Amino acid sequence: MTNALAKAEVFPALEQEFDILAQLLENQKSPNTWRAYKKDIRDFFRFAADANEPTSILIDTFLKLDQTQALSLVLRYKNDLRDVRGLKEATINRRLAALKSLVRLGNQLGQCGFTLDGIKGEKVVHYRDTTGIKQNLYRQILLIPNRETVKGKRDFAILRLLWDNALRRGEIVQINLSDLQLETRKLAILGKGKGTQKQEITLSKATIAALEEWIAVRPKQKGRVQPLFVALDRAHAGHRLTGTAIYQLVRKTAKKAGIEKVMSPHRIRHSGITAALDATNGDVRKVQKFSRHSDLNTLMIYDDNRRDMQGEVTDLLADLI
Repeated sequence: MTNALAKAEVFPALEQEFDILAQLLENQKSPNTWRAYKKDIRDFFRFAADANEPTSILIDTFLKLDQTQALSLVLRYKNDLRDVRGLKEATINRRLAALKSLVRLGNQLGQCGFTLDGIKGEKVVHYRDTTGIKQNLYRQILLIPNRETVKGKRDFAILRLLWDNALRRGEIVQINLSDLQLETRKLAILGKGKGTQKQEITLSKATIAALEEWIAVRPKQKGRVQPLFVALDRAHAGHRLTGTAIYQLVRKTAKKAGIEKVMSPHRIRHSGITAALDATNGDVRKVQKFSRHSDLNTLMIYDDNRRDMQGEVTDLLADLI
């Protein structure tokens, strides 16, 4: 791997630090975006300079490259992500987007003279498998948590939210107690791509019952901000439950239920959306309100996969000869 930025004879050292990365991260409204940008930019500088952390001087040195040097370096990085590490297209594009945002801010602040507009992302094929699992199999998953225990009550409430409202795990971990109105069955969530503006959704009676059971035994905490779901293990007790913890909860519970397909929170979302389309006879407008997809075309992919329209036409053609 070429250590393009660590060669002092190519790039002169800067006398003063100017922390553009800190400014970039401060501008990110979503905590998830903040963490992703920090991780992705760190990955680039590990490739470019064998640096564990991107220092201000290292970032400034990168931003002082000329157009040819910068494009050459970033293209080598992109090729490493794709051809050496074999990362998925969406991951490659996200890392390039973080880098482009850094360069764009450098342009705006007069600290960078090149652009990365010539670096194209990888073509992504979305939602190859949107079918998930059928509701009878999800019922088996719901039977696994021991609802006589505190952990079982918490896990069951999370599993109901994932199915009944097709929530993303990132949406669940950000829920605070103050976001929940049990009497009116309303919940305020911070949806994907919605910035800091929360949107209100209606919960099912079954989910409300599960949440009431969990809240009754939820460990009491101090502080103004109270996360709805907290960790219960000794090492992290009382801390906000993480997205990774929810992912592991789904995967392990599904495995115990005998589900052969590898499950994740997002696959449960796929399952719920597909089941909603079945239950509404393909009313995509109505289901769009449920799934909160901003682009109706995305939901049409679910509907096409659910109905297997390609297979239907194939059978029609076969019958013609």
